[in-house]
Amino acid sequence: MSGIVSPGEPFPLGATFDGLGTNFSLFSHVAEAVELCLFDDAGHETRYQLPEVDAYCWHGYIEEIEPGHRYGYRVHGPYQPEAGVRCNPAKLLLDPYAKAVEGSVRWGQAPYGYDLTLDDLHMDTTDSADSMPKSMVVDPAFEWGFDHAPKTKWADTVIYETHVKGLTWTHPDIPERQRGTYAGVAHPAMIEHFTKLGVTAVELMPVHHFIHDHRLAQLSLSNYWGYNSIAYLAPYNGYAARPGHRVVNEFKAMVRALHTAGIEVILDVVYNHTAEGNNLGPSLAYRGIDNASYYRLVDGQPRLYSDSTGTGNSLNVRNPHVLQLMMDSLRYWVLDMHVDGFRFDLAASLARQFHEVDRLSAFFDLIQQDPVISQVKLIAEPWDVGDGGYQVGNFPPLWSEWNGKFRDSIRDYWRQDTPISELAERLTGSSDLYAANGRSPFASINFVTCHDGFTLSDLVSYNDKHNDANGESGRDGTDDNRSWNCGAEGRTDDPQILDLRRQQVRNLLATLFLSQGVPMLLGGDELGRTQAGNNNAYCQDNAISWYDWSRVDLDLLAWTRHLIALRKEHPVFRRRRFFQGRPLRKVAPTDRLPDIAWFRPDGAEMTDTDWEVGYAKSIGVFLNGLSIPDPDVHGRPIVDDSFYLIFNAWDQEIDVTLPEARWTSTWEVVLDTVANAADPLGAPPDRRPAGAVLRMSGHQLLLLKSAPTAGP
Repeated sequence: MSGIVSPGEPFPLGATFDGLGTNFSLFSHVAEAVELCLFDDAGHETRYQLPEVDAYCWHGYIEEIEPGHRYGYRVHGPYQPEAGVRCNPAKLLLDPYAKAVEGSVRWGQAPYGYDLTLDDLHMDTTDSADSMPKSMVVDPAFEWGFDHAPKTKWADTVIYETHVKGLTWTHPDIPERQRGTYAGVAHPAMIEHFTKLGVTAVELMPVHHFIHDHRLAQLSLSNYWGYNSIAYLAPYNGYAARPGHRVVNEFKAMVRALHTAGIEVILDVVYNHTAEGNNLGPSLAYRGIDNASYYRLVDGQPRLYSDSTGTGNSLNVRNPHVLQLMMDSLRYWVLDMHVDGFRFDLAASLARQFHEVDRLSAFFDLIQQDPVISQVKLIAEPWDVGDGGYQVGNFPPLWSEWNGKFRDSIRDYWRQDTPISELAERLTGSSDLYAANGRSPFASINFVTCHDGFTLSDLVSYNDKHNDANGESGRDGTDDNRSWNCGAEGRTDDPQILDLRRQQVRNLLATLFLSQGVPMLLGGDELGRTQAGNNNAYCQDNAISWYDWSRVDLDLLAWTRHLIALRKEHPVFRRRRFFQGRPLRKVAPTDRLPDIAWFRPDGAEMTDTDWEVGYAKSIGVFLNGLSIPDPDVHGRPIVDDSFYLIFNAWDQEIDVTLPEARWTSTWEVVLDTVANAADPLGAPPDRRPAGAVLRMSGHQLLLLKSAPTAGP
C-alpha cells in the first residue's frame, strides 16, 4: 500500500478497482471533511482524508488497494438533529455504493450516534469501528460465458417467490456448506425442481445487504425476511457459501446457472426505507453521511422522520442524489449481475413527492425513460401504510402489480364470502383495474399466498394467526386473513377435514393457474409447507420458515406441476389481451361464438339479473380457443382448444347442466379437484355430451375441454 492519496475522480461513486488501485468517492452535501478508513485482516484501521470534492462528491485514489480490502468512512460535520443534520466522525459508516459487505453489526452503544442514556440530541463519541461491518472492494471480472437473459414474455411467465436460505437449508441432496446460500439455489437439485415444476422466474426475497435489528437481536431473533436494507449494490453476505468479496461471483454464478435452465431472476428490492430506523435508530451509513438528503424529514420538525412504510423512515426520492443511488443500483444489478427484473416493496412510497401518491413521480419518470431499467420486468407492491397508499391499478403502463384484490377475492370465493361477479373479474385478468389505461392482463400478478401471511396449507387450516413465537404477544401480523380452517383449528386427525383441506388447496391452485394474468406461486406451497399458523414469520430463521424437504406432499407437487403444464400447453389461459365478450373470429358459416361466455348451473347464459344474485356461488365459464386475438411470433393465428370451467363454492352437491350443442357437441373432463386429485393424468377420459347433467360435489372445480371443430 503506497499510503499516498491522489485526487482520483468524483465518478463513479463507490470503490472502483481499475487493476492497479482503487478510486473512492462519497457524496455528502453537509460534510466538512471525509476520512476513508482502511482495515487490514487484524482489524487495524488506517485513515486517509479524501483530498478532493467536486459536486459534493469527496474522492481520492490509492494505488495497490485491491479486491478484498475492507473500508468505511468517517464524515466530519455538524451534529444538529434539531436542524436535520447528524454527522458524527466517531461512527464508522458503510459506503452506500459498497458492492460487498463483510461482517455484521455488534449491538450496544457504539453504533448509535447519540447517547442511549439520554436522547438523540446528545452526541455520543464512542468509536464504532469494532462494532460495524465493513465495505469491501470487489473485482468486477467474471466469466459469464454464453449467458443471456431468457426474456420470457409476460404472458408466459410463472413466478416462484422464495427465500434464499429457507429454500435449501434442509435439502438432503445439497452439500451442507451450500445449503441456505446462493450456491444452494443454483445447485442441480434445485434447478431440477424448478424445471420439473415449470416455473419460468425465481423471485428472491431481499438480497440487498440488510441488517438484523437491535430489538430482534435482544429477543434472540433475526430479520429473516431481509426487508431492512442498508447497502443497495451488495448481495447479503449471510447467503454466501464463500464469504467476503467473493459473494459477488457466487451470486453471478447462481444467475448464470438459472439462466442456463431458462429461468429468470427477479429481485425483491426495498428502496422505500433503510435499516437506520427513526430518530432513535443507529448511525450505520446514510444518517451520518447526509441525513437530510437521504431521508424525508417532517416539515417544520427536521429532527423527526416522515414514515410511510411503518419502519421508522422513508428515503427521500425527491432528492436527485437519492434517485441517482436507486437508478445506479438498479442498473448495476441488471448490467453487472444480469438479473431480469425487480419487485418493488411498498412501491407506493416511492411515488410520494408531496404527501400524495403521484403516479408520475420523478422515480417512475426516470425508470420510464431509462434504456436499461425500462427493458426488464418491473413489479410494484402497490401500497404502503400512508394515507391513500393502496394504489392497486394506478401504476404506469410499464409496470405489473401484485394484485391484492385477486388474492382477497379468490380466498373469499372459496370460503363462500364473495359474489361471483368478483370472481369473474379476477379470473379474467382484472380488466376493471387495468384496462382503462391501456394495460394488459399481465399487469396483474396473481397470487393467493405470498411470504407475508399464511402459507397455502395454513390458509385452509387456521382461522386465526398464531404468532406467539414472534415475541409481540400476537399484536403483529394481519387479522384479515380471509382463511378457513375447514372445521378445526390447526392440526387434526379427522379424515374428512383433511380431505376437505386438500380439496380446497387444489381449488385455490387451480383458480390461480387458470386465471388470466401472471401467476405467482409462494415457494413451498407445492410441497405442503406449513408455518404452524404464523402469518408474520419475518423474524423466524428456524423450522417455522425453512422448507421441510423430508415431508414433501408428493400428490400436491404432482398436482401443481400438472396445472403449470396445462397452462403452458394452452394459450387460452394466458391471453395477451382482455376478453371482449363477443365473437372475434368466425367459427362456422352459420354461427359465431364469443371469446368468453358465462353460464348458470342450469346451462343457461348469465343475464344481468343473474350477476346481481349475491348468494350465487356456482358459475360456468366458456373460454373460446378459436378467439385468441394475438398471432404467434411468426404472425400466424393462435388456435387452441375451447374449455369450460365450472366453479362450485357451495358446501353442498349441486346439479350442473352443460351448455347446449352449439358451444360444442362433446366435453372431456381434464381437471377435477375431487375425483382426479391424487393422479390428474391417471384416469381414462371422461366424456360428456352437450346438455348433460353433472352432479358436482361441494367445494369442487371442474375443467372440461373440447377440441376445435373448425379452423380460424
